[in-house]
Amino acid sequence: MNNLFKALNDPTRRQILDLLREGDLNAGEIAERFDMTKPSISHHLDLLRQAGLVESVKQGQFITYSLNTTVLDDLLAWLMSFQKNESPASATNATEQAPKQIR
Repeated sequence: MNNLFKALNDPTRRQILDLLREGDLNAGEIAERFDMTKPSISHHLDLLRQAGLVESVKQGQFITYSLNTTVLDDLLAWLMSFQKNESPASATNATEQAPKQIR
């Protein structure tokens, strides 16, 4: 979970997540939207992947990234367990019953 919070702590990584919410993008398409080097974007993408927030698939010479919302669902359930004084398992059951948004 430390990797998750580390990944979410950076504004650039949060902006990347916002972009991926709109649809899958390859690394070059993501890099075009930022005023930083491609290696810097690759570093951010690697941290997001390590945290489980994005998934990557190599397609030819490109790597396409997509948002992985299951990690966020788990985080939300864990956080909600503090608000309601519930165990994380019962909070997870509550979030599973709610309609899920698809990218």
